[in-house]
Amino acid sequence: MSNQPITSRVQLPSLILSAVFLVILMPLLNSFGLISDFTLGNWGKYLCYGILAISIDLLWGYTGLLCLGQALFFTLGGYMMGMHLMRVIGGAGVPTFLSMVGRTEWPSFFGPFSSFPFAIAMVILVPGLIAAIFGYLAFRSRIKGVYFSILTQALTYGAALLFFRNELLMGGNNGFTDFRTLLGFSLREMSTKRGLYIATAVLLVAVVAACKWLTNSRFGLIQRAIRDSENRVLFSGYATANFKLFIFVISAIIASLAGALFVPQVGIINPSEMETGKSLEAVVWVALGGRGTIVGPIAGAISVNVLKSWASSGATADFWPLMLGGAFVLVVLFMPKGIMGIPEQLQGLLKGIGRKKENTKDLSPSPILSDESDLLSSGSTPTGES
Repeated sequence: MSNQPITSRVQLPSLILSAVFLVILMPLLNSFGLISDFTLGNWGKYLCYGILAISIDLLWGYTGLLCLGQALFFTLGGYMMGMHLMRVIGGAGVPTFLSMVGRTEWPSFFGPFSSFPFAIAMVILVPGLIAAIFGYLAFRSRIKGVYFSILTQALTYGAALLFFRNELLMGGNNGFTDFRTLLGFSLREMSTKRGLYIATAVLLVAVVAACKWLTNSRFGLIQRAIRDSENRVLFSGYATANFKLFIFVISAIIASLAGALFVPQVGIINPSEMETGKSLEAVVWVALGGRGTIVGPIAGAISVNVLKSWASSGATADFWPLMLGGAFVLVVLFMPKGIMGIPEQLQGLLKGIGRKKENTKDLSPSPILSDESDLLSSGSTPTGES
């Protein structure tokens, strides 16, 4: 039998089947009425959260950088897309969030967002640039560990306070809402929502494939070496700051793309998505699914949000944070490798039981010793002894 872990042997076929189900079968089932529009819309949000979880896993699971600011990049991508959606609404005058602060015309920085390609470029450039500047300052100063986590949390908290202010002209506490069209298609039509779901599923598959390739390459080996012992990598002559900066920027862009697809599907974006609690919750998804696996964080994000939707709709709504915290504690204590590590844990448990049986068999008395004891008890002596 192969010594390769169970998860590694079954992962590729499972990934292919999951991709076919998410990208092709779910939209088809919805078009035939076998899956409700509400369910498909929820799954579109879950997949966006899954992409966000992958961005955290790239940093935490593979590079050892616990970032508590991924919700910032997720929300920035959402705001860039929201600015485009607000500009294409059309009609006379300005939206409510501008008239409330006494504005009678659009601010100049909204103008270019009438172009969809420009909005997509900003979805990539704005979070990427912020991540590049922050990461350069942090990694060149050799900030790591808990200090890096605190700094990213502080950055997110500061940005949330800024976006809550009406003077920023970004909607303040209410943010952007009441979106109507995207690329000429009505966002109220189910065909448009189905297309957005398919785009999200395709992006998820593409991100998983790209991250699998990256983490299995030579770059991925260095990435994991930085996670396990950064000083050894430094002594080997590698500039670890450059590697960490690159992966930090890539993870920010991935989170931003997820946020850009999230906004037209939920119909709103506001600063509450940027609060530090959102980043902490996403970290729980990764831990529950299994960090350092790419696929595990997706499973964690989907399972937690499905459970959240169920728990939040009933009498258990007030206890949901306790349930989430309890799940995190249980994972840390009993499932350090998360959901994806369960088959490997079971494999190790079965091997341990097998070894225990073999050791017990080795300790049992041999037939020769039993024969000698029978001879002694009968008063005889073995042949050749006096």
